[in-house]
Amino acid sequence: MRAALLTRFGGPDAVEIRDVPPPVPQTGQALVRVTAAGMNNTDIWTRQGAYGAPGDPQARAGWRGSVAFPRIQGGDIAGVVESTGPGADPALRGRRVLVDPALYAEDHDPHALPVGLLGSEADGGFAEYVAVRTDRLHDVTGSPLGDDELAALPVAYGTAMGMLDRAATGAGDTVLVTGASGGVGHAALQLAAAAGCRVIAVTSRSKHRRVLEAGAALALDRDEGPDALGERLHDTAPGGVAAVLDVVGGDWISHLLPHVADGGRWVTAGAMAGYRTAFDLRRLYVHNVALIGSSMHTAAQFAQLADAAREGTVRPLVHERFPLSRLHEAQARFEERRHVGKIVLDPTG
Repeated sequence: MRAALLTRFGGPDAVEIRDVPPPVPQTGQALVRVTAAGMNNTDIWTRQGAYGAPGDPQARAGWRGSVAFPRIQGGDIAGVVESTGPGADPALRGRRVLVDPALYAEDHDPHALPVGLLGSEADGGFAEYVAVRTDRLHDVTGSPLGDDELAALPVAYGTAMGMLDRAATGAGDTVLVTGASGGVGHAALQLAAAAGCRVIAVTSRSKHRRVLEAGAALALDRDEGPDALGERLHDTAPGGVAAVLDVVGGDWISHLLPHVADGGRWVTAGAMAGYRTAFDLRRLYVHNVALIGSSMHTAAQFAQLADAAREGTVRPLVHERFPLSRLHEAQARFEERRHVGKIVLDPTG
């Protein structure tokens, strides 16, 4: 089969397109023929080794530490079950599936946190086939979503689902979403709006129309700078926002934290603008504001996402599709960050 193998930490040339034997499904696993695979920041950062390590933020590491090379990347997977291993239900064969990319402990409960990720701690979907535990497969045979749309869901929408759950948002809440045109930010915007929240989206002016079409009540221009943006935010939400869903990080928190309402929540799931910052701690304890880290989703949260996929109540925006053979071009397009929505790979091309 054709597969994109990460051979080391580094630039795009660290990923090589090769012919390799397809995986053999082990006990409790199924072999999934990949029909579409989405691209995420985690693919870029794992390739770069940009996750750091405890005590050494400059260390090269994958999502959970060291990476066993070569590694097939790709956590966003939609496909069809080709065959099953020992102990797996043969009735799964031929079913259209959405793959939960999170790796959990063997005896996990539905609310357990992930211990790894397909494409980082285990081989993922940038290939024609992938072997996956059957309890990570969600049957979406009847979903109205296309394969590309399904492949846009797992990492970005799963992460956003986890953020929303931890933010404890509800209908009528005013929610600020940073990085609202990117994968996770756009997903958080859509899911929050679908839940009845009033969403204020932060993105570049050129992308305002797309985030408003996705459900934002208001779009703020990130290029105005944090001080001007804070003034705009105060004008539109003078009582403060109930929650911030932040995938940008950096110094934004020091400027925007004063605009979180008493008892509000700031949920962070990214650091594209920098992983070090400083802010006034008094804003947290005097105003009972919770600062919450959020990494991916639980199995229970992903099951909710799979239900939404079956019903078609969430519809991700797919920006562009590339054949796997043009992976380097696709990653370059992704890193330009001029797109809104997802970039998807066709593993057969």
